[in-house]
Amino acid sequence: MKEHSGYYIVQRQAIPEVLIKVVEAKKLLESGRVRTVNEAVAQVDISRSSFYKYKDDIYEFHDSLSGSTFTLTFQVDDEPGLLSDVLGIIAKSGANILTIHQSIPIDGVASLSISLQVIDEGVSVTDLSSAIGERTGVHKVQISGRGSGVS
Repeated sequence: MKEHSGYYIVQRQAIPEVLIKVVEAKKLLESGRVRTVNEAVAQVDISRSSFYKYKDDIYEFHDSLSGSTFTLTFQVDDEPGLLSDVLGIIAKSGANILTIHQSIPIDGVASLSISLQVIDEGVSVTDLSSAIGERTGVHKVQISGRGSGVS
């Protein structure tokens, strides 16, 4: 029998109310609308023990995929394998590619825009953009958009 990962996707109506309230309390804390766990649990009407019992085990699905997003823009020479090399650099960093936009090369150069999501807080956007810029054939790498928490 195949071993399970321990994760399930369950519709909201199947989740006990206390777990939904734990998620709401976590949101209150993360948003800064409350300062303490005591304030958060009082506002959503659950006990502190329930909060601490479940806080590390429940989160909204999109939260598991969230992270800082940013966009790198740069130019690349029209060279076979160059885009693949750039994507390899991004893959090694652990960033998730959200979108890729490339213009048709004019005079042997194409403009490229790649939107990325960084889940691992240890990933440095500056280091990633430098690594891409070091590849021969890549020019003018710029971080044109940033989400919160990007280093």
